[in-house]
Amino acid sequence: MAHIGNGVEYALHCLLWIAAPLDHPPSSRDLAELQGVSPTFLAKIFQKLEKARIVEAMTGIRGGYRLARPPEKISVLDIVDAIEGRKALFDCQEIRARCVLFDGSAPAWATRGVCGIHAVMLRAEQVLRAELAQTSLASLSRGFIEKRLPNDFPEKVRGWFADRQTEREKARQMAMRAGQRKHIQVKSKRSRRET
Repeated sequence: MAHIGNGVEYALHCLLWIAAPLDHPPSSRDLAELQGVSPTFLAKIFQKLEKARIVEAMTGIRGGYRLARPPEKISVLDIVDAIEGRKALFDCQEIRARCVLFDGSAPAWATRGVCGIHAVMLRAEQVLRAELAQTSLASLSRGFIEKRLPNDFPEKVRGWFADRQTEREKARQMAMRAGQRKHIQVKSKRSRRET
């Protein structure tokens, strides 16, 4: 039986923060750190979300991820299919044809029609997919923000993301200054050698 892996859980938790109004789009690294998950694994998840046009990447030091469409237009099923691919919940192995008494050649009556077990699993999958399809990221986000979090927590998270972006900007500026100093030093050495 196939299942929904932890990549879907990571994606959903991260997308809840992106769906919340943030001043700056968070990077996958910041989202991974916030949630306590592997940055490398989360980066792969975000590649899949971007390919499925659920998120879009903003480049540059102020870059990060934002939703590619309104959260009302993104279903949980969209996210599951983006991460897991569209695969069956149950992988029927057609065991009914393998009975040792059939001596390697199952009679037609043994394999006629859809296996009853497989039929139950197909119906269950239809119910699951319908539920996931009717639940939007917006409704999931509302429930998360309004019912689960203390009132001040979303603001703390916004501040944390803003601080991370400020730190990256400072690091970039320091690296640029260091690069300019190095360039000036190299240029100065060349001019001294040429004279």
